[in-house]
Amino acid sequence: MKQAVLLIAHGSPERVEDIPEFLQNISRGRPMPEAVVREVQHRYSLIGSSPLTRITQAQAAGVERELGIPAYVGMRNWHPFIADTLQRMASDEVGHAVAICLAPHNSRTSVGLYKQALFGQDVPFTVDFVEEWHDNPSLIAAFAEKLREGWTKACVDQGFKVPVLFTAHSVPTRTVTEGDPYEIQTRETADLVAAQVPEIGEWKFAFQSQGMSGGEWLGPTVEDTLLELRRAGAIAVFVQPIGFVCDHVEILFDVDILFKEFAAEHGMTLYRAESLNDSPAFVDAVAKLARARLSANAGSTGPQKLPTRVIS
Repeated sequence: MKQAVLLIAHGSPERVEDIPEFLQNISRGRPMPEAVVREVQHRYSLIGSSPLTRITQAQAAGVERELGIPAYVGMRNWHPFIADTLQRMASDEVGHAVAICLAPHNSRTSVGLYKQALFGQDVPFTVDFVEEWHDNPSLIAAFAEKLREGWTKACVDQGFKVPVLFTAHSVPTRTVTEGDPYEIQTRETADLVAAQVPEIGEWKFAFQSQGMSGGEWLGPTVEDTLLELRRAGAIAVFVQPIGFVCDHVEILFDVDILFKEFAAEHGMTLYRAESLNDSPAFVDAVAKLARARLSANAGSTGPQKLPTRVIS
């Protein structure tokens, strides 16, 4: 039986001109306020373009080299769409696939929606859908590698130990109060990464990129946390976004532009860890996860062209 890996992500256009269509995909056709469209276009214009799709494809290429089996990319909100990728996989006669969301923390606002997009249609092969992998040892090691490398340079630059701030994308508060494990898992990832780099000492955690829609979003915010650090006497901070595995607008604009400017306005220098992107350590983490799942289910999936099912 032909096996494969499917990497699933949010998706993001590279051109500013495609933003209106992209936002329509996110809202599933509901009109977006013109002010929101203009603001998103402005953010994309400041970073040039979003590299998310290009990086995800590079990650898949690395996994394919590591495993020696095909690795595909499917996006929920932009090309290549999940549905189109599934058709391609079927044409390639894939019999079984491990589907890994490039959002390691399980939330109905991300992983849950990816799962719906994947299983909302007839797929002629079996699928082992990875619900979460926030505490995967290889993922933690990849984050820790970037933390130690960047933090050490920041400390040398400043001449003292720079406080560390871990971040993850915020979600509507109601999702957590209704039982979503996202907040617990993001904080656990930060705990595990920090434990691998004990020299950083005490650290803080905040949620970034709160949505533009109404309602309460999970905090504390990065801005409030930066102010708290400044009141405590900090003049520099090292940020590591552990809720993201590659560069995109939430990193290149929110952290590198918005938060750096906010920090500078309050007398602070902000440093950031490099994103995992297609680094050897991250590619190795994804490949090991896929290999373990393939090995665990070896011989249990039957012949090709079985009805789609989830293997826990």
